Amino acid sequence: MSETIVGERLTLAEPFDLKGKRVVILGLARQGTALARFLVREGAEVVVSDLKDEAALAEPMAALEGLPIRYVLGDHPLRLLDGTDLLCLSGGVPTDAPIVVEAQRRGIPLSNDAQLFLERCPAPVIGITGSAGKTTTTALVGEMCKAAGFTTWVGGNIGNPLIADLDRIRPTDKVVMELSSFQLEIMTLSPHIAAVLNITPNHLDRHKTMENYIAAKRNIVAHQGPEDYAVLGFDDARARALALETRAHVLFFSGGAEVDEGAYKTNGELVLRLGGADALICHADEVRLRGAHNLLNILAASALAGLAGVPVEAMGKVARTFSGVEHRLEEVREWRGVRWYDDSIATAPERVVAALRSFDEPIVLLAGGRDKNLPWDEFAREVVRRVRYLITFGEAGGMIARVVEEAMRREGEGELEGIAQVERLEEAVETAAGVARPGDVVLLSPGGTSFDAFRDFAERGDRFKELVRALE
Repeated sequence: MSETIVGERLTLAEPFDLKGKRVVILGLARQGTALARFLVREGAEVVVSDLKDEAALAEPMAALEGLPIRYVLGDHPLRLLDGTDLLCLSGGVPTDAPIVVEAQRRGIPLSNDAQLFLERCPAPVIGITGSAGKTTTTALVGEMCKAAGFTTWVGGNIGNPLIADLDRIRPTDKVVMELSSFQLEIMTLSPHIAAVLNITPNHLDRHKTMENYIAAKRNIVAHQGPEDYAVLGFDDARARALALETRAHVLFFSGGAEVDEGAYKTNGELVLRLGGADALICHADEVRLRGAHNLLNILAASALAGLAGVPVEAMGKVARTFSGVEHRLEEVREWRGVRWYDDSIATAPERVVAALRSFDEPIVLLAGGRDKNLPWDEFAREVVRRVRYLITFGEAGGMIARVVEEAMRREGEGELEGIAQVERLEEAVETAAGVARPGDVVLLSPGGTSFDAFRDFAERGDRFKELVRALE
């Protein structure tokens, strides 16, 4: 087993035989459950530790029933590290947790399900990250590969831990993997084809500084070689700068600049440029997804799919028909002349700005949740300019209302007619139903995480849709 030091963090430089090794998994969430099953299959001695108790973990523990796994719940005691060969972190476990810091002090390497998968996957992997748009882009690439007739595996941070499918993947298959900053933070491998869509302030409650956050995103291209490919967002300065941080062949995508190689928009057309030849993907007005940000997602996906051998005809077909991913500007229903949209995935102010710019109609915006220590100034200015009525809820509701009121004092009222503050999402929907007029859009695009009231953004979005569909 060889090891390397990356910064001050000890990690594995190459895969090693897991059989008979003692592996501790921190966090029994979706990733931890899939990883535990994989490690047992590989013959490892598996210990799972989670801060939650057995009652809270009943469902994942039931899924692993009968497997030789030892559980240590309610704490991460340092004695877990005694005799441990590898420490695996689920996405929700920070690297500054005391047990992780102690593991590094003892020389115990770190890994996660994504790293172990990349080490062993027999097919080249297309990896995608970004502060916004990575799930939609991952889904688009997957659909383009499927439309071209390839056996395609889509997963990672998007929902399905791909390590669960490892034994079924063949060298000729296409593998499309969404990677979050939490996963990338400790990774020492990069995919064969990697994309960084954009890098804007996000998850600073976890990463503490933008420098740390950028460093995590950088890992998706930092370990590539000259035989690999990096697709970068040209219009985003931080993503574009990563061209200097990789040895891979670099391509760009852009909504406004003609790139030397990659994909770009010009004169209302989405164009793919590979190998010196241009090909029309489709016309921008044929795209079903709303918003300029989704045109960028299609351009990024087309560049990635093109590198994977997908014909441009398959890209165009998907671009014209793809209606989006759940909880991402998802139209829920039209009620009394008002259209209701679920954008619960918008857990950062910057994502709300992109959503607001996707509509020309008057907007009733539902914003709130839990703040991630992110800047809200641009959000506030955009709300004043574009939103007719703002309804805030959750932990961050009062703070959001204050920053918007300050923006109103600086810039004038703009389009904003009123602000209402409520505690719960249920009250926000009820208030929106009362103030919305025919022709309006009611948009749940919170800007904060869901953890003040829900398990995750999906549970929040599901509850919103349930409430909207119950309106009578």
